This record gives sequence, structure tokens and C-alpha cells, in this order.
Amino acid sequence: MQLLPVILSGGTGTRLWPVSRESMPKPFMKLAGGKSLLQLTSERAWALPNVSHTAVVTNMAYSYKTAEELMDETGAKQTSLLLEPVGRNTAPAVTLAALWAQAKFGSDVVLVVLAADHLIDKPAEFEDAVADAAALAQREGRLVLFGIEPSSPETGYGYIEWGSPIARSRAHEVARFVEKPTAEKATEYLRAGNFVWNSGMFCFTAAAILAALEEHAPDLLRVAHRVAHRSALHAEGQVLFDAQSFGELPDISIDYAVMEKASNVAVIPCAFGWSDIGSWKAVAETCETDDAGNSTEGDTILVNSRRTYLRSEDRLVAAVGVEDLVVIDTPDAVLVAHKDSSQQVKEIVAKLKRDGHITAKEHLTVHRPWGKYTVLHDAPQFKVKRIEVSPGKKLSLQMHRKRSEHWVVVQGTALVTVGERVVELAPNQSIYVPMEIQHRIENATDHSLTMVEVQCGDYLGEDDIVRFSDDFGRA
Repeated sequence: MQLLPVILSGGTGTRLWPVSRESMPKPFMKLAGGKSLLQLTSERAWALPNVSHTAVVTNMAYSYKTAEELMDETGAKQTSLLLEPVGRNTAPAVTLAALWAQAKFGSDVVLVVLAADHLIDKPAEFEDAVADAAALAQREGRLVLFGIEPSSPETGYGYIEWGSPIARSRAHEVARFVEKPTAEKATEYLRAGNFVWNSGMFCFTAAAILAALEEHAPDLLRVAHRVAHRSALHAEGQVLFDAQSFGELPDISIDYAVMEKASNVAVIPCAFGWSDIGSWKAVAETCETDDAGNSTEGDTILVNSRRTYLRSEDRLVAAVGVEDLVVIDTPDAVLVAHKDSSQQVKEIVAKLKRDGHITAKEHLTVHRPWGKYTVLHDAPQFKVKRIEVSPGKKLSLQMHRKRSEHWVVVQGTALVTVGERVVELAPNQSIYVPMEIQHRIENATDHSLTMVEVQCGDYLGEDDIVRFSDDFGRA
């Protein structure tokens, strides 16, 4: 049996703002151990038996960061990136992954669909559940769900009611799916004993899920076939889905499209320490606590405080005489919330988006395929950035209509193009880039390149870029 883990890496994780933002979402968020949720999920996938290849379905905008996260220790050479031009929920993602897997590995390949931003702290129990699910999927063509045995009357999850047991398996027939319940209903489900949380993780053969789609979502499958046919190899191990036909796919979950309609669905009740890390309270629960129930990350001090979580990225954060708080400090935004209200952080993000505030989308440090830049100062008429270009990378050949730029090399060697000129700049050398002149920065060396950029103009937005050529396929 060949097992193919498919990791769905999408969503913005708005409840984990200000660390999770649109340009650098929840799967890339690092926990106390120093690894990101995506890295931990990938490691968990590679630990499963009979795995020689994995796939990650993610947005094209995150392709470079995903590849960077999975490099080396998690087996990036055997990981394919299936790249969506825009987000379209789990049904299109699963369908396209199944079509790709069938073409590459055959109809009998067993897919284990995982979310990139979940945490599991009992890997042995997880592996046992996957083995049971994979055997059932292969033997009977079942669509198997992993249900989480509830530990509390949680109202933030969907529930699955299970019925009759299935022979030679820990799985049960699915009696029904239940939407997120009221507190009263959730308590009733907990007492009943035959309800589990819907984890959003699945196991099935490529043939079984595609047959179910043919029966219950034929229009979606028809468009997905067209997308797959028109898609192209973007880079080694990367498949870029055709943008035009992809836009015709419906925005629908795999639960609504298939699972709630199919008759061959099974669920395995699981207790492998699962968490969807859906709030800062949940993040705090992954950390070690002191005698007062406090947990911290980064440079922090707590005095006379209880059950409080502090997280600091680059400066000292101190709290005195507080209880049940989360305090999240980033270079450009600070969140202070009661632990029991941490689910409401998404309302802050919604307001920031309505107001057009940049912190809903970007951090001060913004990652790009060629490296990253950090905004050091942003004021009317001028902006200062630190630009770091990775070895062997170059920015697009571009120009700006509303700003000029001054570049100063502080570390490494830059090969710069300004109009018809191509010059090499060493540390402490600089060059001026006038408005509406084509220009490019390249690091042709094996060492890092750091520059300081000063922008001057009436408008300094990132959308004032006209690209003429680009190594990363950006328009």
C-alpha cells in the first residue's frame, strides 16, 4: 500500500493576529519549540509508514516560503507543491490533489489529507489511527474521517455522530454531521458518548474520492478536470493550477460537497492529543507553565501574575498583577486580550481590513521569493527599508511611476541595473534610481546581500511596481 500525505496549507488564521497575517499566515507560525505548524505537520506525515512522497496544496503566493520551510530535514525533494492562484476552500483542493495523485501514482494510492495548522502531541496514536483508516480505505473503498473524542462541550467545532461499528476496524458508520452547536447541545453530545469533533482530516483512495465527486459534485469535478488539464509545471516539484479555469471552481468544503452526502463514509474516534490551535488560549496551552499557570515566549518578565501568556518577538515585555491575559508583542502591533475572549481577535482583523490598515496583511518584515525586506521607517514623502537578497537570487526588472530610490550596500556585493547601466556595488557604495527608470538588484554571489533603500515620493505603496521580467512568474 502506498500512502500519500496531502497537506492543505491555506487560510489566514485571523484569530492568531498579530503573528498570523494574510501575507504570512498561521501554518508558518512557530511554536515554543522553534518549528512552524507546517514543519511539524510535514514531519508527522513523513513519520507514517509507506510514505515516499508528500504533497502540499497552497497558494502560489506562499510557494517560496513553503519550499523554504520544508527544505532539508522534512524531505523537500520528495514533496510536490500544488499551487492555487486563489483560495477556493477544501473541496477544490482535495479534488485537484486526487486528480494529480491518480495521474502520478495510480488510482489505488491512499491519500491522507491533513491540515497544515493542526497540532498532535501523541504521534504513536496518530499513526495507529492512520494505519486503521488506510486499511479500511483500501479494503472497502471507504471515505474515512478522523473524529476527535471531545474533552469538553466545545461550541467552536462541527460534530459527527457515529453509529454502528465496522468489522475489522475501530471505525464506525457516520450517522450524521452536526454544525457548530449551542453550549446546551454540545453538553448533550458530550454526555451521549457517540459524538466526536470533526477534525477536517481524511483518508481515502484516489479512486474512491473521485467516484464520490462524480456522484455528488459532478460540476466541480468537471471543472477540476479542466484545471488539471491546463495546469503547468511551474518549477521542479511544483504544479501551478491554471488561473482562468481555477476561478470557475465553487468555494465549497469537502464536507458539504461529498462527505455529508456519500453513503460509504466512516469515522474513527481518536484521542491523539489534537488541537487546531484556533486561538491564543490554545497556543498558551502548548507551552510549559510555572507554578502560577503562566507561560511565556521571548524576552518577558511576570510579577504577581497568574494564568497569563506573554509572547515577545524582539523586545522586553513585562506584566505585573494580571490574570488570565494573553499579551502578544510584535514590532508593529501589540495584542492584549482576556484568555476567554481570544476567539474574538478575528473581529479586530475584520475592523483593520475595513479601515485599510496594513497590519491586517503585512508584517514590518515581508518575505519575498528572493529574500525579505524590513520597513525601518515609514513617513509622508519617504520610507526606509532594509533589503536582504538571498544568494543567487534577484528582484524583478521593474520601475516605479511615483517614487525614486537610493540604494546603499552594507553587506555583500550587489549587481545592480539602472537603465542601461549595470554596475557592481561593494559595502559603503551607493546608487540613485530615478523615477520611471527600469532597475534591478541581483545577488550573484554565494553570500548574503544586505542593502538600505530610501524611497522618496508622493506615493510609496507596494502596488507602484511595473514588472518587465521576473524569475518567479509574478505579473
